[in-house]
Amino acid sequence: MQTKKIMIVDDHPLVRSGLRQLIETEPGLSVCCEAATMSETLQMVAQHLPDLAIIDLSLPDGNGLSLIRRVQLLHPRILVMVYSMHDDDIFAERTLRAGAKGYINKQEAGEQVMFAAKQILNGKVYLSEYMMKRFAPELAGGTPNPTLSPVEHLSNRELEVFELIGHGLTTGEIAKKLHLSIKTIETYRFNIKSKLRLGSAGELTRSAVQWTIEGLDTTHGGK
Repeated sequence: MQTKKIMIVDDHPLVRSGLRQLIETEPGLSVCCEAATMSETLQMVAQHLPDLAIIDLSLPDGNGLSLIRRVQLLHPRILVMVYSMHDDDIFAERTLRAGAKGYINKQEAGEQVMFAAKQILNGKVYLSEYMMKRFAPELAGGTPNPTLSPVEHLSNRELEVFELIGHGLTTGEIAKKLHLSIKTIETYRFNIKSKLRLGSAGELTRSAVQWTIEGLDTTHGGK
């Protein structure tokens, strides 16, 4: 059986090390390369052409959703699995629409991570049982789930800005990080406030911080 090449994309060395140890113990799987940024990922992908790229959504030089789309555009045969701390409810479906074949939260056990990777390598889509039940109607083209969080109505870029607000970045800092103008970020902030029905900049900041904290609590405490 031909060994499948796996690429790990995460800006935390300990996470990459842990995934490498998991993968290297599995027969038929091997880590061919690692990357910590979007730019490194695109370089390594072209050089090594992995069978599967395991990608985190939070990277220092960009957004994982954008990276998934670029990898799929340049190398459509490469499979992508997202391995992230972010809220499944908000990000799982978005990653599939961006081109990933699976989403697994970092709170899951190592055995489940490897199961997900093997499912994707075998041509299947992987979501947790909870997410499959939650999004089955939407993914099948049916009626949207009425219990979705209001944050789900944000666009991918609006969600990225909302998350950065939650991490305490100013409008200028967000503009610099995303390589956009301050005016553009102000427009995103206005749109986010409108969609979430928030009346002021202070309410927006509090809502973003609370959403970020709840996401971290979910990751460390489980559903």
